[in-house]
Amino acid sequence: MSLSLRVLLLATACLTPALLPTLAEAQSRARGPARSAPARADGTIQAIDVRGNQRIEADTIRSYMLLQPGDPFDPDRLDRSLKSLFATGLFRDVKIGQDGSRVVVEVQENPIVNRVAFEGNRKLSDETLRNEVQMRTRSVFTPQAVQADRQRIQELYARRGRFSATVEPKIIQLDQNRVDVVYEIQEGEAALVARINFVGNREYSDSKLREVVATKEQAWYRILSSSDQFDPERLSFDRELLRRFYLRSGYADVQVTNATAELAPDRSGFFVTYTIDEGPRYRVGKVDVVSNLRNLDAESVRRLVDIEAGDWYDGDGVERVGQALQDAVNLRGFPFVDVQPRIQRNKATQTVDLTFEINEAPRVYVERIDINGNTRTQDRVVRREFRLAEGDAFNAAQIRRSRQRIRDLGYFSDVQVSSTPGSAPDRAILSTQVQERATGEVSIGGGFSTDAGALADVGLRERNLLGTGIDARINGTLAQRRSQIDLSVTDPYFLDRNLAAGADIFYVQRNLLAISAYRERRAGFALRAGYAFNDRLRQTWAYTLTQRDVYDIATNASLYVQQQQGSTLLSQIGQTLTYDFRDSILDPRRGGVVRVGTDFAGLGGDVAYLRARVDGSYYIPFEQWLGDPDYVLSFSGSVGYLESLFDKEDRIIDRFFLGGENLRGFRIAGAGPRDANTADALGGRFLWTQSTEMRYPLPLPAELGLVGRAFVDIGSLSQTPNNIAGTRVLDDASPRVGAGIGISWRSPFGLINIDLAQAVVKKSYDQTQVFRFGFGTRF
Repeated sequence: MSLSLRVLLLATACLTPALLPTLAEAQSRARGPARSAPARADGTIQAIDVRGNQRIEADTIRSYMLLQPGDPFDPDRLDRSLKSLFATGLFRDVKIGQDGSRVVVEVQENPIVNRVAFEGNRKLSDETLRNEVQMRTRSVFTPQAVQADRQRIQELYARRGRFSATVEPKIIQLDQNRVDVVYEIQEGEAALVARINFVGNREYSDSKLREVVATKEQAWYRILSSSDQFDPERLSFDRELLRRFYLRSGYADVQVTNATAELAPDRSGFFVTYTIDEGPRYRVGKVDVVSNLRNLDAESVRRLVDIEAGDWYDGDGVERVGQALQDAVNLRGFPFVDVQPRIQRNKATQTVDLTFEINEAPRVYVERIDINGNTRTQDRVVRREFRLAEGDAFNAAQIRRSRQRIRDLGYFSDVQVSSTPGSAPDRAILSTQVQERATGEVSIGGGFSTDAGALADVGLRERNLLGTGIDARINGTLAQRRSQIDLSVTDPYFLDRNLAAGADIFYVQRNLLAISAYRERRAGFALRAGYAFNDRLRQTWAYTLTQRDVYDIATNASLYVQQQQGSTLLSQIGQTLTYDFRDSILDPRRGGVVRVGTDFAGLGGDVAYLRARVDGSYYIPFEQWLGDPDYVLSFSGSVGYLESLFDKEDRIIDRFFLGGENLRGFRIAGAGPRDANTADALGGRFLWTQSTEMRYPLPLPAELGLVGRAFVDIGSLSQTPNNIAGTRVLDDASPRVGAGIGISWRSPFGLINIDLAQAVVKKSYDQTQVFRFGFGTRF
C-alpha cells in the first residue's frame, strides 16, 4: 500500500467522528425543522423536559404527548406526539429528542395577533370584513388561517361582482412574539351584468322577462342598487321567479332548464342566459272541492274558491285558494287539516281540472319554539308575537300569521320560520331565524311640503330600546307653517301583558294666517293604553291635557276668528276601536282597516264637546288579472261630527277642515264654510270624505321605486258656528269633487309625493290647488 493511500485512510478515520454531528444536522435541516428524528428506544422514560415555551404551560404541552414518564421509548408514539403538537396550531416548530433517559421537547410558539387591520377597502366596511375573517385580536397566528381569510375576503368581493379584487396579507413582527396582520386590498372594478338573454321564450319577449328576474342589466340609474351586480346565488332565485311567472300565466308545464353566466374576457362584465321550455298554455276546466272530514260539508267552503272554469290557469291562485280553504276549516274547529290541490292536465284540450281535497292531516303538536339570530332583541319580544304556543296543535295558518307579525315589528331585515321533526312522530319544532336590523335613528332632515312649507327635522329614536321592544323618541320640527317638539315612549306589552302603554309630551306651533288669519300653539301631555281583543280587533284609550292659545290674529280677520283669541285648557279622554284585516301594515295590497274614534272633553278645562269619527280603507289587488302586484285599487272614507256640550261653544281649533290632503284639488281648508267678507276658513262640525285611488306600475324599471296613482276625491264640510253680528257665512253642504293623477317615489332620500289634481265640482268661494308636492329626507 502506498504512503499517500495510508495517509488518506488515516485522515478519514480521524475526521469521521467530528463530521457525523454536522452531517446529521444537515440531514435534519433537509427534512425540515418540524420533523426531527425520534429518539432510539433503549430504556424507560424518566422525565419529559419542555423548552422554548413562553405563554403555554409545560404541563399543557406534556398533555398532548402520547408518552409519559415511566413508559418505554417508542419511536412511533414519539412521532405521533410530534404530529399531535403540530395539530394544536399553537406552535411554529416542534422538535422531540432524547437526552439519556429523558425526552426533550423544544417548541417555538406561534405569535399572538396584536391587531387585525384592512387597507384599501371602500366598498366593504372594516366591520363587515372583521366579521368574516378568522384572525382576531389575541388569537394565535397561523399562516393557514391567514390564507383562509384571504380566500374568504376575495369570495365576498366576488359576490358583489368584483372578481378582479386582490388581497395581500402583510405580517408585521412585533416584540414579545406578537404580530400585526394587515390585509391590503385592491378592490378593482365591479363586473356588472352586461346582458341578459333568454332562449326558448315564444310568448313573452326578452324585455318582459327581464322585468321578472331580480338580476338586472347595468344602467346609469342603478348606481344606488346592487341588482346589476352578478351574484351566482341570485340565478337560482331568478329561475324560480321565471317559473312562477309562467305558472301565473297558465303555463303549467313550464321548466327553466338552465341559467348560465359567462365572464367577458376582460373580466368587465357578465352575459347571463336563461333557457326556458314554456310548454302549452292551459285554461281551467272543472273545479271541485272534496271534503274527507267528518262533519264538514264541502259546499260550505265552496264560496272561497274564486277560480272558475274558463279562466287561465294560475299557479299562485291555486296556492292562495288552498291556503284560504285550510284557514277557513281551521277556524271551524278542525286543527289538523291538509288541503291538497289535485291537478289533472288534458293536453288535447289544453285544460286543467282542479280538485281541492280537504283531508285530515297527521296530528302534530308544537314541541318547542326556537329563536335564533336575535343577538340584541330579547327572546320574549319575538316569542310573544307567535299566535300559537308550545303544546298547541301545529297550524300552518297561525305560523304564517306569526311570521307576518314578527316582520311587522320592523326590528328584523329577514324572518324565516321553519319546522323540523321533534322527539316523537307527533311532535314538531318551530325554528325561527331572524336577522337583526338597525332600529336606532339619529336623524337630521329637511324638505318641503305644500302643507308645512320648507322644513327642517332633528330627531332621536330607538324603536327597540335595549332589545325590549319599547319605542322611545324625541323629535323636533321647524317649518314655515308648523313647528313642534315632542317626546314619546311606548311599551307594546306593558308588564308583559296584552297592554300597550305610552306617554307623550308635546309643544306645537301652527301658522294659520293664510287659512284663518291666526296662529296657535299647544303644549301638554297624553297618557295612552291599548289592548287587543284578537289579531284584528284592538282598542286604545288616551287622556290628554293641553293648554291651547290662539294669538296674533290679523286685524282684518273675521269677527268670529277674533272672538277666538285667548287661552283655553282642554281636558279630554278618547278611545279608538280598530279592526285591521290588511295583509300587511307596512305595504297593504289586500284587506282593509276600520277605525271608530270618540273624544269627550269636559273633565275640567274650559271646553266641553263630544267628537266622533269613523275612518276606513279597503284594498283590492289586481295582480290576478294584470300580473303585477303594484296594481291595487283602494277605497277610503271618513265621517266626523262635533257636538258642543254643557252650553259651551265649540272652538275653531277643535273643528274639522276640508281640503289639501283629505280633498286633493283644493287648498288646505280650501273647501267648506268661509267668511264672505274676509275669506277666512271657519271650519265645520260635520265632515265626510271618500277617495278612490288606483295604484299602478309605471313603464320604468321597478328598482327606481316609482309608482303611479290615479284618484277621485269627494268631500263635504258643513254646520258652521252660530251667526255673528257683522259676519256673513258661506256654508254649502253640497259635495266637492277633485280628480287627478300622482306619482310616489320611495327614493333613497325619503318618500316623495307629487299630485296634479283638478277641482271638478266646487263653489265660487272655494280655493283650489292644482299641484301638491311633499318631500322629506333623513340622513
